[in-house]
Amino acid sequence: MDKAASLVADLLAFIAQDACTDDQFDQLALRQFAYQYESNTPFRSFCQRRGATLRNVKTWSDIPAVPIDAFKAMELRSEPASAAERVFMTSGTTGRAARGRHFHPQLDVYDLSMKRYFSQRFMQGAERLPMAILFPDEQAMPNSSLAHYLALAKSEFGTPDSRYFLGAEGLDMPGLCAALEESQRSGQPYALLGASFSLVHVMDALRAQGRRFQLPAGSRILDTGGYKGQSRELPLEEFYADLSDLLGVPRTHCINMYGMTELSTQFYDDGNAVLPSVKSGPHWIRSRLVEPITGRSVAAGERGILVHCDLANYNSVSTILTEDVGLWADGGFLLLGRAEGAAAKGCSLAVDEFVKAASA
Repeated sequence: MDKAASLVADLLAFIAQDACTDDQFDQLALRQFAYQYESNTPFRSFCQRRGATLRNVKTWSDIPAVPIDAFKAMELRSEPASAAERVFMTSGTTGRAARGRHFHPQLDVYDLSMKRYFSQRFMQGAERLPMAILFPDEQAMPNSSLAHYLALAKSEFGTPDSRYFLGAEGLDMPGLCAALEESQRSGQPYALLGASFSLVHVMDALRAQGRRFQLPAGSRILDTGGYKGQSRELPLEEFYADLSDLLGVPRTHCINMYGMTELSTQFYDDGNAVLPSVKSGPHWIRSRLVEPITGRSVAAGERGILVHCDLANYNSVSTILTEDVGLWADGGFLLLGRAEGAAAKGCSLAVDEFVKAASA
């Protein structure tokens, strides 16, 4: 068995565990770091510029964090390209021309990561639920990690009558209202999943029709991804208050997923009755709050830029410097928006440093 296959086998076993110790996480993180250092040339150059070597990286938090925009600047991969690989691409809605690319030689690790934690945090003991998917399918968006994520949710956790309500023709509101009416009539809990902007369109359509629903207990809603210029923007308080009012789902069951194309693992909250909500991840991902230029952890109680070490990212780089501001909270972290001012400049300088190191 080659190094990649052996690492994948052990990652699958690790994700399948119920938990891990700090030492177990470190052992696998350092093994993955050694693999990526050896196989991923741009990453190795960056580590060398940072003075990080196989000898002096002793724990997961010592692994240099690659700025997220590096995924737009070059190919970050440990395995060579293949016809069978899946390529997930960022949406390209931030005003930058380039789109970030994340290469997956296979989706076994990504899929298990999604299913294990989705089952725990969104399904919460339910095996299957009828689902409305408010996002295009994988045929329409083959390079979208969210399209794949939602396809997995539907196939692995949805009942046979689960379906997509957003396609080339736009939002199928008559079909969605019929499904919501049936749920309300039968008492069968129902789930709506999609991009945040899709749910804004649903709410606007319900208001225009003067309709609202009271979905049965156990119903739930998952939103993710923000608005991306696809709908009017709503403050979080208004967004979740309106969702609950128009669909009859308590805010404790309106769950937000925080993820990104450049990661293979997602974070969730326990509903949005209190804002901002606390996000947390499974045992195969760890996070830090840092000052972006130096990479040093911020002092306790201070805001910082989120760094995630995602062991499911075996082919690209495990440790990523995001552009998201966070603050530690009991049980996880608060997501406080995008970096601005000096913090944003620090993230930009980190990208420049990475590109220079990788090109040297």
